[in-house]
Amino acid sequence: MKPLAWLLCGALLPVVASADTVDRTRPPAPGPARPLTIPAAQALSLGNGLPVLLVESHEVPVVHVRLLVRAGAAADPLPRAGLASMTADMLDEGAGGHDALALADALDFLGADLGTYAGWDSSAADLHVPSARLEPALALLADVVQRPDFPAAELERLRKEALTQLLQDRDEAGAIASRALSQAIFGRGHRYGIPFGGDATALAGLDAAALRTFHDQFYRPNNAVLIVVGDVTPAVLPLLERAFGGWAKGGVTATLLATPAPVKGRTVYLVDRPGSAQSAIRFGRVGPSRSTPDYAALEVMNTLLGGSFTSRLNDNLREQHGYAYGAFSGFDYRRTAGVFGAASDVQTQSTSEALTEFMKELTRIRTLPPADDVVRARNYLALSTGGEFETTRQLAARYGEQWLYGLPADTFTSFVPKALAIGPEQLRRTAVSQVDVQNMAIVVVGDMKTVEAKVRALGLGPVRKLSLDEVMGPAPKLSE
Repeated sequence: MKPLAWLLCGALLPVVASADTVDRTRPPAPGPARPLTIPAAQALSLGNGLPVLLVESHEVPVVHVRLLVRAGAAADPLPRAGLASMTADMLDEGAGGHDALALADALDFLGADLGTYAGWDSSAADLHVPSARLEPALALLADVVQRPDFPAAELERLRKEALTQLLQDRDEAGAIASRALSQAIFGRGHRYGIPFGGDATALAGLDAAALRTFHDQFYRPNNAVLIVVGDVTPAVLPLLERAFGGWAKGGVTATLLATPAPVKGRTVYLVDRPGSAQSAIRFGRVGPSRSTPDYAALEVMNTLLGGSFTSRLNDNLREQHGYAYGAFSGFDYRRTAGVFGAASDVQTQSTSEALTEFMKELTRIRTLPPADDVVRARNYLALSTGGEFETTRQLAARYGEQWLYGLPADTFTSFVPKALAIGPEQLRRTAVSQVDVQNMAIVVVGDMKTVEAKVRALGLGPVRKLSLDEVMGPAPKLSE
């Protein structure tokens, strides 16, 4: 036998010998959760007051830069819903005198990528680049953030894409159900009750002047933060100063939305989708803000209810009954208030049965859970949390979240100990406060000819039938 074969054979011997000591009658127990250790953010600032959070991570020679602005879709005027989203989408469609293709070519040459987007509470531009090419890439990022051109042709193209998406959403049961749920929870008079990207009427009214006004009002250094994560040190500050130090401050007005009123009573909303093979089921109510002190308890409770593959909802609807491929629940945390929701797309013939099982689990989570269930949920969270802080992108996102919502400095490192401390009684109290089954909106989108009578017979609450146009608005008309 050749030497290499002898070496490999010898290396395997200890493994074979120790295999006899493994108990194969039960799965291995998970190890204890390790303390979360993440690189600290160094708080710096530029001459114009722009705060900088610098996070050193030298394992890979790359840098991720996130410019985060405290203004998102929640800052949209109601008649111009979608303004923040369109403004962010247009930032890299031409800036600093370079058109979209020239910007893309310049980024490709540097081996960098740049993306822009908006959320409910913020807008951002993200740059990912090899650390050796950081300086020229920062110049491009500065153009995109400070000097967008908002070219009319690109705006028209993005408007047509958005209108096309609205048309496609009219054929998607899940999109219809999500829209109906938002309207049921928040109403059309609150920004959260209007589509994130706007409806056809609002999109038609967006022009370059409106985008420039929004940009000039909110994209200011006194309303933003620059997060730099990766193979850098504080010596990078002069590069940041050259790129962003000349950015002028502005008079930024407050954009905090009014806290939405909670859902009163339990109402079922039905939307007909003739011939649908599935029914889209959604439950929802107003949820807590991201700054809630109950965050850890909420996450443990939701992990047990519907936040993991082994959750009660998924086990019930998928594994036990086979009604759906999956069922889940979750919190969408926002600055003022968010959403608690539960959802599944189920077989049409099983719609009423699935609703019954949803109600069973939403009610059961409000009772004292077995200790083993709580241990499993909190261990799942504790052992998976570290995976959210592995890359420069993830670190930038989490530190951006901390800045945006004014979270304490130990928010992330204290999460695992807090989660592991949640007991059955605290989980029950948390569920009682947030999963109020008597005050909740329920949406079912499906073939009403098949499911309506059985849904009504469940007696879940008053039933309202909505037309597709009532939920989605008139179908957009695309110009040639």
